Amino acid sequence: MSIAGICNRRVIVLDKEQSVLEAARLMREHHVGDVIVTTTNGQRRPVGIVTDRDVAVSVVALGLDPNIITVGDVMYRQLVTAPGDQGVFETIQQMRQKGIRRLPVVDDGGLLIGIITLDDLLQLLAEEFGEIGRLIGRERAIEANQRP
Repeated sequence: MSIAGICNRRVIVLDKEQSVLEAARLMREHHVGDVIVTTTNGQRRPVGIVTDRDVAVSVVALGLDPNIITVGDVMYRQLVTAPGDQGVFETIQQMRQKGIRRLPVVDDGGLLIGIITLDDLLQLLAEEFGEIGRLIGRERAIEANQRP
């Protein structure tokens, strides 16, 4: 299964010149913990990420004005992305190796497809383990009905 097939395609994006206040408003409105910062030329090419933690630690805790500070000022610039055709296991390994909880997913041209988060992966794996549990129960029931 490719990561593009399970990533969230409703990604909140901002230009790097937009304010941290706007980022915080969008995170609250859309119930997400991050915004992806994209290039200013109208393409959805990710260049950074701002998380709710970045807002709290880099702006609020320092008493800075979120109306003045831009997402470009606080974004994480060494953005790690995943190619859309990458597998789930490889994505988990990449996130673990880089120590990140959120990973933008891009196409072959580097344009944003979506985002995959630790929460998304935990939910997917929980569903998969649930299916395995149901398989075991079903196998036992079939075996019990076939044997006298």
